[in-house]
Amino acid sequence: MTAASAMIHKVTVTGYSSDGAGVARLPGGRVVFVKGAARDDVCEITLTEEEKRFVRGKIVRLITASPYRIPPDCSVYGGCGGCQFRHITYEEELDAKLKRVNDALQRIGGSSVRADEILSAGQTDGYRSRAVLHTKDGVTGFYRAGSHEIVPVDRCLLLSGEAAGSYELDGLIFRCSPGAFFQVNTGAALLLFQRAREYAALQPGETLLDLYCGVGALTLFLGRNAGRAVGVDVVPAAIEDARQNALRNGIGHAEFICADAAKWEADGLRPGCISADPPRKGLTAAAVRKILELSPSRIVYVSCNPATLARDVRLLTGYGVSRVCAVDMFPRTAHVECCVLLEKGTVTVTSAH
Repeated sequence: MTAASAMIHKVTVTGYSSDGAGVARLPGGRVVFVKGAARDDVCEITLTEEEKRFVRGKIVRLITASPYRIPPDCSVYGGCGGCQFRHITYEEELDAKLKRVNDALQRIGGSSVRADEILSAGQTDGYRSRAVLHTKDGVTGFYRAGSHEIVPVDRCLLLSGEAAGSYELDGLIFRCSPGAFFQVNTGAALLLFQRAREYAALQPGETLLDLYCGVGALTLFLGRNAGRAVGVDVVPAAIEDARQNALRNGIGHAEFICADAAKWEADGLRPGCISADPPRKGLTAAAVRKILELSPSRIVYVSCNPATLARDVRLLTGYGVSRVCAVDMFPRTAHVECCVLLEKGTVTVTSAH
């Protein structure tokens, strides 16, 4: 840190970063991220971290409080790293997340198509079916943001006291092995899956290919009425769960392959639609090439990271975004889920900003 770090800077917060910090500019124009700030806050800050392209700061005095600011309702908020938006209204949170999705698609993806709404199940607390607690030296809780220090937590407002052994979505029952991935907010997951199914628009004779299929939830939900549904995932336990879920739900035309999404042999498979729900880092270059090689008419891309989704949208040459949906999968946190429909030959890509 430099001597400038000890200086007091007056700033006006204009928006939010991808990790939920307030965004403002220092008098010289440099971007500063301020933890715990709200849009339209006018505050005095000191700098806590300096990088080449941006700096981070903390509020030392709130001059004018934002109209969107509310008192946090959790005693460990700000210490525990779980939530980032308990200090603003839920309406402001939804607006911030919608802007984040649209900004990523425009700036990174070069897409002119925007999401007009963000879907929400309306439940901001008690929606998580599971979470990872940590214990050290007799202390149990969650990690402090950006560290492995444990913040003691007696009760988390996001958690449901009911542990889910199985999950129901639109009449389909899913079970998964311990540690296997399944959306922890089933109410919001249903909204996301319904929209993805609408985008996929699979006809009775068509084939669905679902990459990064996990326990088969999206494969079976989207491909329930397709002619054939094929899920691919590299995790053996997830594939076994997916096969059992297909049997459990009586979907005999579904099959699951344990392989890397980019390195398996398609054996003449010609999907009408490819769906993908990759990890936060997005599609690998090889996975992009595989999708382009298979040349479906439609791609349904589900993502928990708008930035990597937008990057991949630009890489999927020959396809354009025709529809976009944002979903608030994790209320009171900075995370946002999104789903896009890409169609072959649709031109929606503009020049990069």
